[in-house]
Amino acid sequence: MSAALSTLDQHLSGLAAALLPYRQAAGRLADWGTELAWTLAGGGRLLAAGNGGSAAEAQHLTAELVGKLRDDREPYSAIALHAETSSMTAIGNDYGYDEVFARQVRAHGREGDVLLLMSTSGTSVNLLRAVDAARETGVRCWAFTGPAPNPLAEVCDDVLAVPSPDSQVVQELHLVSLHLLCEYVDEALPLVRQLPRTSAVPRPRGVAVPGRLPAGRDDRALAVVNGYPLNGHGANGHGANGHGTNGHATNGHGTNGHGTNGHGRRGCPS
Repeated sequence: MSAALSTLDQHLSGLAAALLPYRQAAGRLADWGTELAWTLAGGGRLLAAGNGGSAAEAQHLTAELVGKLRDDREPYSAIALHAETSSMTAIGNDYGYDEVFARQVRAHGREGDVLLLMSTSGTSVNLLRAVDAARETGVRCWAFTGPAPNPLAEVCDDVLAVPSPDSQVVQELHLVSLHLLCEYVDEALPLVRQLPRTSAVPRPRGVAVPGRLPAGRDDRALAVVNGYPLNGHGANGHGANGHGTNGHATNGHGTNGHGTNGHGRRGCPS
């Protein structure tokens, strides 16, 4: 009995030690949830993959999105790539195991979709190849990993790295993370559904905007709950720097110098 308690205490101690630094890392999940809500509500897709226990967790995530977390809502497109067993084994047989996810990303991924990869080590070659394929197709890459730096964290657009040397603790906090991500998606959906679509607002690849969106892709003006751009304007009715991209709307005001009737629909350029 004492040995069993010792094993239990050791495991819980490792989990407890990781919780405080994890709490700081997990703050980004709110932004991810809002961005993912925008993507899914607009007809985009989440692709997810992992190996071993991480594969099971990636499949858990897609099940929550296609099904539901708590309250009933419309289903969203989410595919766990490792669960496509016939495709995965055929690709592995014909192209090698390193390509089992990359080829599926090329098949299913569309520009603006999200690829979420889960790995305790961050060193799995098949996940790194999947990132390469995502880059080719314009798919954004996020990762849940163990401690950073690691190769997967270095090549993804954004990463939540669980600061624990114990892979079991890492996977347990990945499970917490995917539940939180789905919570934030559901919280953001009502606002996202209310907002009209906007044209893309490009941002040069590789340029990070601190506290906002990950580098490495062009971004749509997102509807964000906690003070980031709302439909091309900031949370307070302006852009990130007080106005639109160049100080006002695209050409200073609306199409002819102002909005349709002198202003936009609600006092901003149309």
